[in-house]
Amino acid sequence: MDVVIKGIKDGLGPEKILLLHQPQLGLEAIVVVDNVAVGPAIGGVRMATDVSVEEVFRLARAMTLKNAAAGLRHGGAKSGIIADHRRPLEHKEKLVRGFARMIRELSEYIPGPDMGTNESCMAWVRDEIGRAVGLPRAVGGIPLDEIGATALGVAVAAEVAADRAGVVLEQSRVAIQGFGSVGKHAARFLAERGAKLVAASDSRGAVYNPDGLDIEALIAHKEGGSPVHGFSGGQAIAQEALVGVDCEIWVPAARPDVLTIDNVPQLKARLILQGANIPATEAAEAWMHENGILSIPDFIANAGGVICGAVEYSGGNQQQAVTTIDEKVRRNTSELLERCRANDKLPRQAAIEMAEDRVREAMSYRRP
Repeated sequence: MDVVIKGIKDGLGPEKILLLHQPQLGLEAIVVVDNVAVGPAIGGVRMATDVSVEEVFRLARAMTLKNAAAGLRHGGAKSGIIADHRRPLEHKEKLVRGFARMIRELSEYIPGPDMGTNESCMAWVRDEIGRAVGLPRAVGGIPLDEIGATALGVAVAAEVAADRAGVVLEQSRVAIQGFGSVGKHAARFLAERGAKLVAASDSRGAVYNPDGLDIEALIAHKEGGSPVHGFSGGQAIAQEALVGVDCEIWVPAARPDVLTIDNVPQLKARLILQGANIPATEAAEAWMHENGILSIPDFIANAGGVICGAVEYSGGNQQQAVTTIDEKVRRNTSELLERCRANDKLPRQAAIEMAEDRVREAMSYRRP
C-alpha cells in the first residue's frame, strides 16, 4: 500500500489517515478524516482494486469542501476498501462488515455509499457500528441511489448554469461518461428539463446516437448486465471518443481525472457538470476556463447525495431531502457563478474559496 503523500497537509487537514489491515479477511482499507470543525464527517466508502491513499485524501478534501459549501453541519472524510466490488455478495458483506468493525471507535466518521458500495452495504455498516447514511428504505433510510439524489443536484446546477454557458437547456444534447447510479439518473433528470441524451459510456465502451438515445431502454439494457456499447439503439464508439462527441453538456459521472490536458481540447460541449468527484485535472480545469467552457465543480454540482445523507441522519424524510437539495445546490451554483463573474476566477478556485471561508470560520470557534 502506497502511503507516500506529498504536499497534502495544510491548514485544513487531514486530521487522520488510517491504514487498515485484517489478514484473516484479506481486508486492506484506507480512511482519511480531513476536517471536522463543522461537525462529524460524512463521506462515502469506495470499493476498488486500485484505490490509493492519495485518491482517498483528495476525495476526503472534496467532501470537506462539499459539505461546507452546502452549509451542512458535517465535516469531510472518505474511505476506500481495496477490493473488487464485483466479488460474490457473501464475500463482499464480510469485507464491509469487517471494515465497519475496524472503524467502530472512529466516531467522528459517518460512512455513506460510494462507487462500489450501495445502500445494502450501509445497512451492514450500521448493523455493526450503529452509524451510516444512505440506508435502505426498509431500515428508515432515504435511498439516495434509488431516488437519484446526486443526479438531482447535477440537474439543478444545469438549470442555473446553462444560460451563463450559452446553452439552452431545453434544446441541449448531453453526453454522460459513466452510465451508473449517478449517470442514469442525470440522464433522466436532464431529459425532464428538455435535454436529449446522445452518448453514454461505462467501463467497457460507449454508445452514440445523434438523434437521441432511449434512456429507459438503455437503463434496462445496462441493468440486464450488458455493456452500453452493445445497445441496439445507438452506434458503438470507443470510450475515449466520448469526449469529442457533438453535444452542449458533458457529464463526467465515474472515476477521477477522466478529463486531462490531453483530451479536453477535443470537447465540443460548452457546459461540464461534474457528477463524479475530482473528474478533471487542474490543468484540464484551467484549459476549459481559458477556452470558454464552463465547468461546475464536483462539490457544487454533485452535492445532492451528501445533502440527502445529512437530511436522513438528522431524521428528515425524502421530500425534505429533495427540497433541500434543490435549495442548496441552486443557491451555491448561483453564488459560485457570481464569484467567478466578479473576480474572473476559475470556477474551482472560486468554489474552493467559498467553501474554505466557511470551514475556517468554523475552525475559529474551536478551542486551540
